Amino acid sequence: MILIACVDDRGGMRFNRRRQSQDRLLRQDLLEEAGGRPVWLSPYSLKQFPDPPENLRCAEEFFHRAGEGELCFFEDVDPAPWLERAEGVILYHWNRRYPADLYFPLPLAGWTLVRREEFPGSSHERITKEVYTR
Repeated sequence: MILIACVDDRGGMRFNRRRQSQDRLLRQDLLEEAGGRPVWLSPYSLKQFPDPPENLRCAEEFFHRAGEGELCFFEDVDPAPWLERAEGVILYHWNRRYPADLYFPLPLAGWTLVRREEFPGSSHERITKEVYTR
């Protein structure tokens, strides 16, 4: 599985039980990155997709269901227990500092950055995408 998260400059993901931010063009990029592969996510994250495509898979325990090569988009779950199964990590950086009380928990030591891209978002001037593999 490939883990996907959105983080601020300090690795923050959530504040006061809510996502820090969201962006329509980031969601579009995520779906393009999936290329039709299943994207597993929680009911909370599914709310970001008003017209979910067929490859979105929503489940409370979505980490348990994701298979090899499938993506897991998480905003409100600690993915540390599934790190051993992870084949890759995709981080979308907001390039801003927001208040946070939940942080990206995975150290990227031992991972290789294979691609870095920047693109303008609908709500952020610049979003940076980093793709890591083992």
